[in-house]
Amino acid sequence: MNKLNFNVIALALGFAFSAGAMAQGMSKTDYKAGKDKISAEYKVAKDSCAALSGNAKDICVVDAKGKDKVARAELEAGYKPSQKAQYEVRVARAEADYAVAKEKCDDLSGNVKDVCVKEAQAVQIAAKADAKAQLKTIDANVKANEKSAAARSTANEKSTDARKEATEDKVDAGYAVAKEKCDTYAGAAKDHCLNQAKVNFGKQ
Repeated sequence: MNKLNFNVIALALGFAFSAGAMAQGMSKTDYKAGKDKISAEYKVAKDSCAALSGNAKDICVVDAKGKDKVARAELEAGYKPSQKAQYEVRVARAEADYAVAKEKCDDLSGNVKDVCVKEAQAVQIAAKADAKAQLKTIDANVKANEKSAAARSTANEKSTDARKEATEDKVDAGYAVAKEKCDTYAGAAKDHCLNQAKVNFGKQ
């Protein structure tokens, strides 16, 4: 994978910039051209993966698909800007990163692979939780600005709840990783590991 052809990686990374560059003053014509460009770049990147084999090829293809999805989300956000569109971009990035990380775990086996997958899931959950919290916070503040001081108080409560929810999601994901790591032990050692995980993540 280290020799995966830096050209492939460069092409994949290019997706994000090709869409982002058109974020200001985008016409319908530019939008269509952007879609065509992204499709062409994706085809080139995917075709370049054909020179690889095994899991390296799988990783390359998944990476190309992920970058394509992110580029399309960025293009939509540039064409029809909104907080929801920006949220979709962040979610697309989280899903793309997770897909690649999970595919890389296929190079491993046993508990090491299981832990690798759980860690990839934890990172994805954290990224999505942060994106969701940010969207809820901005939405609440926007509504508050349109209403009274009472509404601002409600906005602060919603913002706090959103951050709390995001934190809980991250803790649950971290706990899942810790439990998976305990599978390397047995008997009393495993019980101690699980109990320690409960203590560390407040699951008692």
